[in-house]
Order: sequence, then C-alpha cells, then structure tokens
Amino acid sequence: MEHRVLVLAPFGRDARVISDVLGARQIHTHICIDTVELTGELGKDSAATVLTEESLSDELLSALRTMLASQPPWSDYPFVVLAARSTVHRTSRAQSALQSLSNLVLLERPVNADTLASAAQSALRARRRQYLTREHLVDLEESKRSVERVNDELETRIASRTADLASANDRLMREIMERERVENSLVQNQKMEALGRLTGGIAHDFNNLLHAVNLNLQLLERLKVEEDRVRVYARRAKEAVERGSRLTAQLLSFARTQSLVPKLHDVNELIRNMAELISISIGSHVKLSLTLCSEPAFVIVDAAQMEMAILNLSVNARDAMPQGGTLEIHTQTASPEREDASKNSSYPLGSVDVAVRDTGTGIPANLLDKIFDPFFTTKQHAGTGLGLSQVYGFTRQSGGSAVVESVVGEGTSISLRFPLAPMPQNSLAAAATAEPASETTSQAEILVVEDDPGVRRSMVECLQVLGFRVRQASDGASGLVELQKARPDLLLVDYLMPQMNGAELIAHAQAMYRDIPILMATGYADMNVVEKLIGPQSVLAKPFDLDTLGTAVSAELKRAKAQR
Repeated sequence: MEHRVLVLAPFGRDARVISDVLGARQIHTHICIDTVELTGELGKDSAATVLTEESLSDELLSALRTMLASQPPWSDYPFVVLAARSTVHRTSRAQSALQSLSNLVLLERPVNADTLASAAQSALRARRRQYLTREHLVDLEESKRSVERVNDELETRIASRTADLASANDRLMREIMERERVENSLVQNQKMEALGRLTGGIAHDFNNLLHAVNLNLQLLERLKVEEDRVRVYARRAKEAVERGSRLTAQLLSFARTQSLVPKLHDVNELIRNMAELISISIGSHVKLSLTLCSEPAFVIVDAAQMEMAILNLSVNARDAMPQGGTLEIHTQTASPEREDASKNSSYPLGSVDVAVRDTGTGIPANLLDKIFDPFFTTKQHAGTGLGLSQVYGFTRQSGGSAVVESVVGEGTSISLRFPLAPMPQNSLAAAATAEPASETTSQAEILVVEDDPGVRRSMVECLQVLGFRVRQASDGASGLVELQKARPDLLLVDYLMPQMNGAELIAHAQAMYRDIPILMATGYADMNVVEKLIGPQSVLAKPFDLDTLGTAVSAELKRAKAQR
C-alpha cells in the first residue's frame, strides 16, 4: 500500500494509458475516478500521485493543502502533474495552485512514456527515502525513550543506593556514638573503681587511727580521775570519733569493701546518719530537707547499698538543679490495709517508702520508662547510665519496687518501696544481758596479730583491762611463729597485713588447730572470703569499743567451749 501510485485523469483514456505505462515498469497504480475518491485514497497509504492539470479543481486543491499541512515532519508527499497541451501562459491562479503542491514534477503533454515512467520512479525513490527517514526517526524516538527509561531506572537506583548509604552512614554514626558512650562509661567506671580503691585504702588507715583513739579514750574513762572535766573531754572526743566512724563506714560503702549482707535497719536512722554526707555531696546551692516519719520504719536491707542508693539519687537530683533548688528526702509507712495485702503478698506487714524529690528540670514522659535501663542517661556527655540501674537492682533484690514521677520544668520524685519489717523486741534485752568477761573466760590467753603498732597496743591494753592474758604479733609471719610456740585460747587477727594477710593466717591456724576460736578485727576486707573461713558472727568491724570487744571475745570463747 505504501508503494502504490494514485492516478487521477478524469477525461478520456489518459488514466488508463498512464496506468499501463507505469504498470509496464512494475509500478503499482490505482486509478481514481474523481476528486472524492482521490481524497479518500490520500488518507490511506500511497507513495505518490499522478494527475492531470485540468483535474485540479478548487475542491481538490483545498483537500490537498489540508493533507500537506497535516503530514508528519518526515513526509514531503510527491506529485507528478501532466500540464495541459498548448499552454502558453498560465494564469496566476493556476500558478498558485501548482506552487501549493510543494514537491511537484511538472510534465508537459504530450509526454513520452519513458519520461513519465522516469518521473514516477523518481517520485517513488524520494518517497522511499522519506520512509527510511521515518524509520530512523522512529528508531531515534525509541532509543530516546529507552535512554530516558534507563536514565529513570538509573536515577531510581542511584536514589535508592544513596538512601541506603545514608541509612548505613546514620547507623554507623549511631554505632560510633554508642561505642564512644560505652567506652566513656567504661573509662568512668574504671575511674570510679580506682577512686573506690583509693577511698577504701584511706578509709582503712583512718579507721585504724579512729580505732586507736577510741580504745584509748575508753581506757581513759575507766581511770579514776578526780576532775570530772577529763571525763567530759573524753566523752566529747569519743562523740567525734563516732562521727568519724560513720563517715569512714560510708566511704567504705562507696569503695564496696564491706560485706553486703541484708540486716534489720531503721531507715530514718540511716538517713539521719548520712545527712552530713548528702549535704556535702549536693553542695551549698541545693537546700536539703528531711521529712522523716515519726513511727519506726524498719526494713531488712544492706545498709551500705541503701546509703549508696540514697546518695546516688541525691547526686542525680543535684545535677537536675544546676541553678539550685530544694532536695527533699521523705519517708512514710503504709499499713497492710492501705497496701491491700490480699492482692500484694510482697508487703504482708505494710511498706516503707523512701522518696527523693527535687525541684529540677524534670524528665520527659517518653523517657520515664528507660531511666532504669543500664547505660541509659539523660546527662549529655556525662554520667555512665549505671547509677539508677544499680538503685533499681538493689531495690528489687531487697523485695521492693521503684517508681518515678516527673513533670518537665517542675521536678522529679523517685520512690523506693520496701517491705516493712517487724520492730526488734529483744534488742534492749540483749544489750542489757551482755555480760563482761566471766572468771572462766578471763583466764583465757589471746593472741593479737595486728600490723599497726598503735592499734595493737590499744587492743592489748583493753584486753588486759578486761582480764585476759595477751600475746601479740606484728604481722602474719610473726603470728604464725607464736602459734607454733603454743596454742592460744583465741586468735584475734587483722585482715590487711603485709606479706601474709589475715585470711591466710587463719587458714594456717586452722590447719594447725582445727577448732581454734578466731575473731577477725578489720575495717577493710573481702568479707566473703573471711566469712567462708570463720563465719559472719566472728567479724569485728573497726572501730569498736571496749565493751563490744569484751562481749565478742567472751561469746566466741563460750561458743568454742560449747562445741567441744
């Protein structure tokens, strides 16, 4: 269809002659009988049109102009017009009509058959080149669309890859920041561990000084002095020693060098004893307020861990009030009815609440569920994120719970709830029945092994005042020599000594005398190791007073005698 030639010659036999001439050259032709048919065939596929000049009516010219105006850019439809015979001068109208057919071959009649065929073949070749141009344009358009499609896919892949790289980079940055935070926490923990060791060592040495002062003051009180002022001075000095003893006990708690054993304690008394340490820790810009309940608030907890928990919460509250504020420590008890013991068997006798409240910046609501998580902290570039998790762990291990309430801009309240313990009934009776050394036990021989000369001398003199016979040694090796000389009735030994510590000496002593009574007098020890050897009841925590020493020695001697 695209290679056929349309023929319009409505007069005479011209159309048939033209068709025969072109057909003889293998050119497919289609004869149109009138303008209407030609117009219709032009709307279909054709390569060229051969028509006579007299067939160019106004109607046909209008149709041809419309067709030529609407043809695609690659198309330039060819026409072969056979001019009328003996046409000398054409009118301007006729010339305009021929010029409107842009791709035109004009042949004057009569036309030689070869000339007509040659003109038709030229028109066909020109049309074929246009078809090739069309195909190239189609290929170019398809290539363009393909390139655009590939480019879109490439841009999509680049965008996706860029997003993946950005996401990976964000994850990497988060991991780097988390690693830095964990490393900082580790460094901080190492610093705290080193500080704890230093603090424990200092507290141990200070404990020995207080111990020597305390025992000498008690010896001074037992002297028959005429002036009462001496006893007053001794009492004041002893009160100062007791304050120093509480401070060293708190320092040893911080250093984690004391035995962590839950015992019956009055929470209010614990808080009163550490009020001075809390005041120092929070600074002068924060006001400390204690609102403690009037009724007894006994709980079974480890005193060292309890003090560390309250101190930790107090320091956190201080950090939340950089411009100053008020820190309130509040205690209250709740009866079983209020606790609904039928639903909550954890508090059969009721509960004791210890609340630490501040007027600081507060904690956002979306972070309240995370503050007890390990390594989570709201302090930018500071803190380890371990303090509150340790407080929570201690509270849970003690059978209690921890609750936090906070309002941004108003402050935070963290409440520790513990099961209420029964108030001790026999504590006063036990103290009243504590007897001094009996005549039987006072004849006992005691071997004192202590490396500090002042402490050793004080302990020896106190035991002699109590009526005991005393031998002494300055270190573990000397103590071992004394043990080899003769078996004492009781071995009183310090823990931290050079070359051979107290635990090692105890092991040697028990190897030599299996059932020898032993007391450990120390303010710094790995108590788990000691308690495995001699039991927790055989440990004296420095500084202790003369009566405590006498009672402990007598009790240990009686216990050993009863076991024989």
